[in-house]
Amino acid sequence: MEVLDRAEISVDAGIAGDHRGRRKPGSTGKRQVTLMERGDWEAATAAIGRTIPWQERRANLLVDGFDLPQVPGTRLRIGAEVVLEITYECDPCVRMDALVPGLREAMLPDWRGGACTRVVAGGTIAVGDTIRIET
Repeated sequence: MEVLDRAEISVDAGIAGDHRGRRKPGSTGKRQVTLMERGDWEAATAAIGRTIPWQERRANLLVDGFDLPQVPGTRLRIGAEVVLEITYECDPCVRMDALVPGLREAMLPDWRGGACTRVVAGGTIAVGDTIRIET
């Protein structure tokens, strides 16, 4: 995992450099970009009594100061250009327990594992960009 200050996002490829976000032919791209709230990560790691860098979760974006909607179909605008549509809850995988036993279960309540999204509009995002719900 690589922590970046800015990234390019596109409808076809998700986040530049992350092959998992690439839309395959015939796919709807339901998991192009994953987002997780800083507070949720901190709550999960506090529940198991450990401090773990957020990137170990392997989410694409860490969101701070914004409560991610838990409603599929909700569209989020990040910065001036990027629009992501929430598709479903990002369930934590067994890899979380490989990091620390109990972490996966600590991430299960209230979408703590984050949200999966599809890219509706691409562009550049950067640390500090405003996130808002599109109406």
